Amino acid sequence: MKLKAFYALLLGSALLSSSSMAQSKIEKPAAKLTTATPGRIKFTEYDLPNGLHVILHEDHATPIVTVSVMYHVGSKNEDPQRTGFAHFFEHLLFEGSENIGRGEYMKLVQANGGQLNANTSQDRTFYFETLPSNQLEMALWMESERMLHAKIDEVGVETQRKVVKEEKKQSFDNRPYGQLMNVVFDNLYTKHPYRWSPIGKEQYIDQAKISEFMDFYKTFYVPNNAALVIGGDIDPAQAKALIEKYFGTIPQGTRSIPRPTEVEPVQTAEKRVNFYDNVQLPAVVLAYHGAAMGTDDFYALQLLNQLLSQGKSSRFQKEIVDKEQKALAVGAFSYPLQDAGAVMMYGIANMGVKPEELEKMMNAEIAKVTTTALGDVEYKKLMNQAENDFVNQNSRVAGIVENLATNYTYFRNANLVNTELERYTKITKEELLRVAKKYFTKENRLVVYYLPKSEEKK
Repeated sequence: MKLKAFYALLLGSALLSSSSMAQSKIEKPAAKLTTATPGRIKFTEYDLPNGLHVILHEDHATPIVTVSVMYHVGSKNEDPQRTGFAHFFEHLLFEGSENIGRGEYMKLVQANGGQLNANTSQDRTFYFETLPSNQLEMALWMESERMLHAKIDEVGVETQRKVVKEEKKQSFDNRPYGQLMNVVFDNLYTKHPYRWSPIGKEQYIDQAKISEFMDFYKTFYVPNNAALVIGGDIDPAQAKALIEKYFGTIPQGTRSIPRPTEVEPVQTAEKRVNFYDNVQLPAVVLAYHGAAMGTDDFYALQLLNQLLSQGKSSRFQKEIVDKEQKALAVGAFSYPLQDAGAVMMYGIANMGVKPEELEKMMNAEIAKVTTTALGDVEYKKLMNQAENDFVNQNSRVAGIVENLATNYTYFRNANLVNTELERYTKITKEELLRVAKKYFTKENRLVVYYLPKSEEKK
């Protein structure tokens, strides 16, 4: 139940599974950019008296419904001596409730033709079920049980302690390059709670008492810290009545919800780290302090990442992989965070290529975007890609539901699901050059060499 966008997977074993993985994303034909606005997504939203925000999106194309609850709690809300709590709760809240037997959540959904999952990031926790639309009431009942009557006891805690430890072994400890994201965040951030990852430290989960888990639950998993988003084949009037039935009587949380106030200091000198692990080929990561989600600079950085690594004709791909054959895989992406996030560029060296050679090639391409404005053809391609990606994100009800939840939770503006594309299309070539110059500096970056253990000096 990990965040599906957790970019460590880009650097995991999947990248090395075949010789054709030189690009991090399969290039699709870009949608033709037009002046017409894509079909607007209609939704209604309102608040219950207990503070729960509700968003309804009606779509009768298929007889299914997606029910989701997004809690505004992630790893950045944790005590530094109790990291991993948010991710642990992602698992723990599937244990059952006063009215749902232990381990019955998944069985109930699957027995009724549905699927469910959850994921946790630094900023939020997201639960969702997709079911036949005639099972809407069951899904709402289950989510209300999770919010009000979660089963938090020794049996459930001990069970999930084992589950989380096993997940850490599989996804981090025993996966090629699995520690890379931890290394990056541990070193890129010095003050902000983004410096630890959602998986946290297992010893803190082992040390925690039941009372601490209960305190965390009563603080964060309350209606006034959540957004309930429903999309699909629904009758809005019926949905509102069911929401009132199952959520209207849940009491509002009475505790103050802590929000981190730490601001990461401006980095003034390049940092360099060597990390040794059980890998065969060196990897190079250049990580830059970036912009917070929702800011103009964030959207510009997204376009710059596309320029460098999206598709076969991207700059990293053409120059470093195809022409010079210095890398097996290359990529660039922004790690989307509510506070100031990170931009990461990576390469996995080809056989016999030293990390210094690969870094030099990557720096050369980065230097080009900081010194030379794009031409018309390349700029138009970026805009076409942005529109194509935007349309694809909202092509499924489940995607729309998650976007609505995220936009409300972070920005209190669910309508970004309709207007976000405009944030891209207004970015000029001159603005891209300005943003590249601002962020892609030597002083603002961390350089990680992820090296085979065999190269570590004894």
